[in-house]
Amino acid sequence: MEETRRRTLHGRRRGKKLRLGQRSLLDTLLPRLTLAVPPPPGRIDLAAAFGGRLLPDGVWLEVGFGAGEHLVWQAEQHPEAGLIGCEPYLNGVAKCLAHIERAGIGNIRLFTDDARLVMAGLPARSLTRVFVLFPDPWPKTRHHKRRFVQRETLDRLAELMVPAGELRLATDDPSYLPWMVEHAVTHPAFEWLAECPSDWRDRPADWPATRYERKKLAGRPTFLRFRRFG
Repeated sequence: MEETRRRTLHGRRRGKKLRLGQRSLLDTLLPRLTLAVPPPPGRIDLAAAFGGRLLPDGVWLEVGFGAGEHLVWQAEQHPEAGLIGCEPYLNGVAKCLAHIERAGIGNIRLFTDDARLVMAGLPARSLTRVFVLFPDPWPKTRHHKRRFVQRETLDRLAELMVPAGELRLATDDPSYLPWMVEHAVTHPAFEWLAECPSDWRDRPADWPATRYERKKLAGRPTFLRFRRFG
């Protein structure tokens, strides 16, 4: 697993120095919420991960949750779903833990490394919804292979998602948008749900904005929704 981690994970692990309260949350709350990923070929025990709870809305996965605003909002609005959030940037993880503590919610589990390690360990047809929101665009051509949205990634998500499950992608980067659309639209397992321009230009009601989006660092956000065929 360490070899896989070195090969796939790019970007920063830490930013500015964490405050005392943030370090405390990493030491105390994070261990209670950390998703256990067994070494290959083992599979994650989702029932055990969520305390044996019945999850009528299934398990949702968010790749790169940033500071956790979207992840925590979805968990609050959907208490009958179990949410897995993956984020290697520890400063963002600390902020997410603070949101979780304030909200007092118990249906989130966290993984602080490459999301593909979680994807490799999940059972087939175990996810009802997946979010990949504003991933690093890696704009240089030589870095395009680092982009999360790739054919092989979508192949794996197709294996993991239940029929009619929903995949949500978002970007504000003008170079990443056509890449996302091309890869997802041409994948045989996914159907684009857009019927008119407002379907990707306007934010869905159940898609809260994050602080990153409000900064509008790269451009106007685009919201893409796909359904898993089957």
